[in-house]
Amino acid sequence: MNGICKTTPLDFKDTNRIHNAWKSRMHNLIQSPLSWRKLNKQATNETSLLEESLEILLSQKRGQLAFRDFLKSEFCEENLDFWLTCQEFKTLDSPQELTRRAARIYEEFIRPESPTPVNLDFHTRDIIRQNLQNPSPSCFVVAQKKIYSLMENGSFSRFIQSEQYKVLFDAAPKQRGLGKHRKALRIRNNGDLIQHDSKAISLQSDLYLLHKD
Repeated sequence: MNGICKTTPLDFKDTNRIHNAWKSRMHNLIQSPLSWRKLNKQATNETSLLEESLEILLSQKRGQLAFRDFLKSEFCEENLDFWLTCQEFKTLDSPQELTRRAARIYEEFIRPESPTPVNLDFHTRDIIRQNLQNPSPSCFVVAQKKIYSLMENGSFSRFIQSEQYKVLFDAAPKQRGLGKHRKALRIRNNGDLIQHDSKAISLQSDLYLLHKD
């Protein structure tokens, strides 16, 4: 019929050539050393940072939970509880709230007879007692730094050798589909549908990164 554009069916050789070109690009991606180096770098980046820095560990909720679980096994979880409480305390700006919370922190962590006292020297405790007369957001800064140093130089070095750290380390790359150990790259072709008519060629493929322990 005049005026109607008739679509010419695709030649099998044409579709086969397109399909082979696609497979060649995927093969180059898989075989490229640069691509694998990037994947390995992403897989180890976060976990290596966790191992190097207590600060980074404590910036993540799951890091806090794992570290506290370890401290609990060493009967010193009050150190982390105190440090986190001080972090929150520094965000307060209401004088009434500062006074109320400062007194609570002193009773819970600083007073020698408190239920969960942290390991502070007499001089530091005395400074805090004086600060309680007029509490400010920096009221516990000196004590917080001492407890942080205690955790960093003591518990943290043991933590990165513990089962709790191993679980945390393994969980981090899995969230991104990247494994710390052996990985396999699999290409799944959904039929490689090639139609010999005027319809578009469907070459649907999914690329999966599989983590294997």
